[in-house]
Amino acid sequence: MEFKTGKLLSKINYPEDLRKLKKNELKQVCKELREYIIDVVSVNGGHFGASLGVVELTVALHYVFKTPYDQLVWDVAIRHTDIKF
Repeated sequence: MEFKTGKLLSKINYPEDLRKLKKNELKQVCKELREYIIDVVSVNGGHFGASLGVVELTVALHYVFKTPYDQLVWDVAIRHTDIKF
């Protein structure tokens, strides 16, 4: 199954493509990316909480830093803990 991407997201194949966009287009890119993540996970299954939670962060970091030359690392591991009150 092929998933449809939005108008702006379909133009992005590499981080430098993202950096060619205007700052006022980034909000739309985030919206399209969220919709794409939801579409893919709704068909293939899996967890999307971590992905949806870092959309703006990911877009901003790739926009500001020269990735992949500037290397980024962060932990989005899912941790299951019981919280008792």
